[in-house]
Amino acid sequence: MNDDLELVRGSGNAFQDFGHEGAGLAQARALLAARIVRALDDRGLSTREAARLTGIAHSEFSRIRNARLSRFSLDRLITILGRLDTTVEVNVTFRKRQAAIRDGVPA
Repeated sequence: MNDDLELVRGSGNAFQDFGHEGAGLAQARALLAARIVRALDDRGLSTREAARLTGIAHSEFSRIRNARLSRFSLDRLITILGRLDTTVEVNVTFRKRQAAIRDGVPA
């Protein structure tokens, strides 16, 4: 059996690696959602219990658990974490974009 596998090192952002438009925002949402799910799991909270504690609809927690994040802004996710008694610190880094390269020629 001949396995011709190539090892490829990722960028640290799977959305970017798969060419997702808006990869940075998608990654930020996913990281915040993962932290919300961890907070729920650490406290043993169901979505309905979390809704009662936070005043946020249980359907919102359900969407987060199911990774349906397109309707959530970063601000909304941070607010939800705050209501779960989690302190959030956000760091933003600005970098100049690199020119896209197509067929070996900068675009």
